[in-house]
Amino acid sequence: MGHLIYGMAPAIRIDDRGLEHLRAVILTKLRRNESFGFNWDNEPDVHGDDALAKPGLHGTVWISQSSSLYFSFDERSDLPLNRKWLSQLADLANGTGGLRLIPEPAP
Repeated sequence: MGHLIYGMAPAIRIDDRGLEHLRAVILTKLRRNESFGFNWDNEPDVHGDDALAKPGLHGTVWISQSSSLYFSFDERSDLPLNRKWLSQLADLANGTGGLRLIPEPAP
């Protein structure tokens, strides 16, 4: 289980495979100097003081070049990135609803 750490806020816990794909989309957008919202609802979970005890956690952060991000992974993956998933995630990031983790489609 990986973590997306945004500034000094609690880490947003995301499975490693999903986080690899989110990282690729986020870094591509930041290289292009494109800001966007990142949303989560239930999965990924936000872990803070008592966040684990609260069902239905959700939130949004604004990501821009001034954001302080750190991607942390539990395991290194040798699997290639799923281009279809990357495309779907990039479309979400480019839309008005913002980026959010969706299930991985078949390649």
